[in-house]
Amino acid sequence: MDKDNKLNIVGVIPARMASTRFPGKPLAKICGIPMVGHVYFRSKISKILDDVYIATCDEEIAKYAESIGGKAVMTASTHERASDRTQEAMLKIERQTGRRVDIVVMIQGDEPMFYPAMIDEVMAPMIADRSIEIVNLMSEITSRSEQDDPNVVKVVASLDNQALYFSREPIPSRKKAGNNTYHMYKQVAIIPFKRDFLIKYSALKPTPHEIIESVDMLRLLEHGYKIKMAVTNFSTSGVDTPADLQRVEKLMANDTLLPGYREKESR
Repeated sequence: MDKDNKLNIVGVIPARMASTRFPGKPLAKICGIPMVGHVYFRSKISKILDDVYIATCDEEIAKYAESIGGKAVMTASTHERASDRTQEAMLKIERQTGRRVDIVVMIQGDEPMFYPAMIDEVMAPMIADRSIEIVNLMSEITSRSEQDDPNVVKVVASLDNQALYFSREPIPSRKKAGNNTYHMYKQVAIIPFKRDFLIKYSALKPTPHEIIESVDMLRLLEHGYKIKMAVTNFSTSGVDTPADLQRVEKLMANDTLLPGYREKESR
């Protein structure tokens, strides 16, 4: 996709060391490179992003970002949601650069296998229809273990690909689907927000299902806003636990993008 030059589109990677399921996760190494480094370098490959920043409350992560020539934005340590951290970072980026951000693409720091083309995929609905304020990416669930994994956020959508609900529980019911062909999807955490809509998000009161499920997007659904979903056929795997890290390292051993940025990281 060609970038619309009238838009200032910035990627923000929220990352913090105090993960409840895997403390220190952003700097855990995969194939010799800290996980957040994989996300940063792969984000920089995208032609649709004007710039990429790592948003963090931890000096260790900020120093690592600087060591690889990246840009870090320090944020509060009190954020419960990645979207709120991204909003604070976006406003600081605007003050630092003197330029208004039109769209911020939140790229979770625990998605080291994502492909830059996925940013094009998730941006496509927003570029085609300027009335869309937020898009989420989703990919098909291919195993029972993935559907049952509480670290995987599942999503169900309407016939016109509007999100209906997100859950860490296995939804919809595979048992009730029986032998019928039914595609089940997981959220892939690459999320573009329009600037003012992200500010609106952070101003909304946290909601019961958002808190119960620990899913940012439920705040919007519970307040009555729409979330457009886009489907990707890319196969990725996030990292939520040390076991995930080992599995992803094996998957990335023959990754085609890795050689292109391994040298940059080691400088």
